[in-house]
Amino acid sequence: MSDRFIVLSGCSGGGKSTLLEELRRRGHAVVDEPGRRIVQEELATGGSALPWLDLAAFARRAIALALADRAAMRDQPGLVFFDRGLIDAASALEASGGEPVLAALAREHRYNGRVFLTPPWPKIYAGDPERRHGFDAALTEYERLAKTYPMLGYETVILPKVSVAERADFVLARL
Repeated sequence: MSDRFIVLSGCSGGGKSTLLEELRRRGHAVVDEPGRRIVQEELATGGSALPWLDLAAFARRAIALALADRAAMRDQPGLVFFDRGLIDAASALEASGGEPVLAALAREHRYNGRVFLTPPWPKIYAGDPERRHGFDAALTEYERLAKTYPMLGYETVILPKVSVAERADFVLARL
């Protein structure tokens, strides 16, 4: 396990990416969400590994990208913050009816034992070309992840609904 690898997970549209930008601004290493990068690439190239077209293919690509991200950050000094990552992708693959890979991947590739979850926050939720699902789907995803992380031995910490700077302070104080 790498105690330096910190996962920010939780509800889609809950402010993870914005929080990551604040942590980056403060000098921490961050890894952007695999899913967003995949969607951007697939839309640009006319691909079909998109969550609304082929969730299993999308999740498999997200797993591969999350593993590559971990390897790329292995020698990065200090804390590294991940916007989602391997557990989220493997959980999505299993939820889509894909192969059961979550337990094995989670055992082999651990993150810090404390995972920070962004709770559902309708006030800031917004769809965009890369986030085409509605708030109800985001809630379903959040509920799945809120169960998955503890099941795998992680302590989940729910982020408060406060300003971005206060959220960053909250995360750093708990590490």
